[in-house]
Amino acid sequence: MPTILLIRGWRFFFYANESNEPIHIHCRKAEKECKYWLDRASFGVVEAFSYRLTGKDKREVIKIIFEHFEYIESEWDKFEKKK
Repeated sequence: MPTILLIRGWRFFFYANESNEPIHIHCRKAEKECKYWLDRASFGVVEAFSYRLTGKDKREVIKIIFEHFEYIESEWDKFEKKK
């Protein structure tokens, strides 16, 4: 589970055992957790699931993902090559 970002208490990471899934990022902060799919072609972000997140939390996470979209893509590509 490599952590790629720690921002405002949110930990952004990948799971190593999720083979054959398209690009996505997991996020956790205390008891809150979520997963977002990233669409490279349209520079889009879609919620896969969320647990105990408020609307404000979701907006914050999505904003962080957009601010670091290219970095997340790059780290995903490196991570996938290592598998």
